[in-house]
Amino acid sequence: MPAGVLWQRVSFVIPVLNEEQGIGALLQDLRQRYPGSELIVVDGGSSDQTVAVAMPLCDQLLLAQPGRAGQMNLGGQVANGEYVLFLHADSRPGIDAEALEACLDGGPQWGFCRVRLSGNRAVFRIIEWFMNQRSRLSRVATGDQMLFLRTGLFARTGGFDVIPLMEDIAYCKRLRRLARPLVINTPVTTSSRRWEDHGVARTVVRMWSLRLAYSLGVSPTHLWRHYYDR
Repeated sequence: MPAGVLWQRVSFVIPVLNEEQGIGALLQDLRQRYPGSELIVVDGGSSDQTVAVAMPLCDQLLLAQPGRAGQMNLGGQVANGEYVLFLHADSRPGIDAEALEACLDGGPQWGFCRVRLSGNRAVFRIIEWFMNQRSRLSRVATGDQMLFLRTGLFARTGGFDVIPLMEDIAYCKRLRRLARPLVINTPVTTSSRRWEDHGVARTVVRMWSLRLAYSLGVSPTHLWRHYYDR
């Protein structure tokens, strides 16, 4: 199959908000490593040059109301590929095109990747290990892990819950009732800046507390206000 035709089966959806510093490099990297894939950027009201930087480098640039769930849903609704892959703007998939193609040839309904944090400190390797063990055992991934699924399944399930926080966890819990996910061992490298900016111990406690509170039924709106100190 000619290069550029093979990868029309894959659509990347990237929700963004004020990502002018990194979105250009991400789109160029994806274009080079996954030739022929569809690149969809969904902006949630950036006040910087994100839209201007991304527009010439992607296939579709959509404008949406702020909110990652709604942005990803909009991108998923217009995706033309057989599979839609949701990727954060500060993340880089490690798997190469050939290996990803082999994974999708198996026909998984949905899945996600292991995660690796960008920081070099040993503590980040420990955090990664716990994150990956948790997602493997629970079959629930976070947005940093490049959640992917068949576009038909995305349409049938209605996409992400339109909630201000935990939309990825809520969606995975619905998807795991329908099919077992494929977990790709090659990790997505995602930024460790939130741990570095706010302190590792404080961030770990905060993230696990949010997960626990959500599992106990605390509303995502209340958690969002706590997470963003609003």
